[in-house]
Amino acid sequence: MGEKADVEVAGSPFEPYIESLRQQLEEQDPVFVIGAIVALAVVVITCVFLKYFLTSKTVRSAVLLVGLCDSGKTLLFSRLLSGKFKRTQTSITDSSAPYKAKNDRGSTWTLIDLPGHDSLRPQYLEKFKSAARAIVFVLDSAIFQKEVRDVAEFLYVLLTDAVISRNAPALVVACNKQDITMAKSAKLIQQQLEKELNTLRVTRSAALSSQDGSVGSSMYLGKKGKDFEFSQLPVKVEFVECSARGTKGEDGDADIEMLEKSLAKL
Repeated sequence: MGEKADVEVAGSPFEPYIESLRQQLEEQDPVFVIGAIVALAVVVITCVFLKYFLTSKTVRSAVLLVGLCDSGKTLLFSRLLSGKFKRTQTSITDSSAPYKAKNDRGSTWTLIDLPGHDSLRPQYLEKFKSAARAIVFVLDSAIFQKEVRDVAEFLYVLLTDAVISRNAPALVVACNKQDITMAKSAKLIQQQLEKELNTLRVTRSAALSSQDGSVGSSMYLGKKGKDFEFSQLPVKVEFVECSARGTKGEDGDADIEMLEKSLAKL
């Protein structure tokens, strides 16, 4: 086998170049050679780092508007972009447009309105979640009591998603329709969602355990051994009150200042 290897090397067309390179390296000062190798390694590492850094900054530039049907996402989308009232209908596809944040940096993000129907949510979330710099979860504060379970289940899906947890986009829960008398406050909504998510966490963990004998197949929400709180999450969560319609309806301005301030901090 040794003779065969010698024959292959001897017959290689690159042998003269390899031998020449070896001789040149032997003639060089060892310190110079080591320095050149180190410099080359630094250049390679720097290029890899810059590529990763610039790519991550470029890709995650989207602000996703998500929520259940009829939560007011599409009207909020219109208000954020133009300030104008617009009659809307249930979305069956995504809509996107550049959004300029109200800050001194002049930050511009891509605002994306995702469909709220439960049969469409998974595919659109899968499509855009990797690009999310922030997620605005819009809910109807006026009928929150009726929808608390559905809202919590959708939030659970978001918060236990591996990609979202790794990228840690900011999460803003927009408690919409505050112009309606029966609307719940952001503080009350947060408290009730924490209780509902705590219960949901127990049932989901039990279901996974009965299926495969362990609870390690899905990301655990919050801290084990403690009641769930949003402060336990790796993502920053903020609850704000807003009204896309506004107190004067079509003829007035929206009440979305708190939401705009949250987006300005991204």
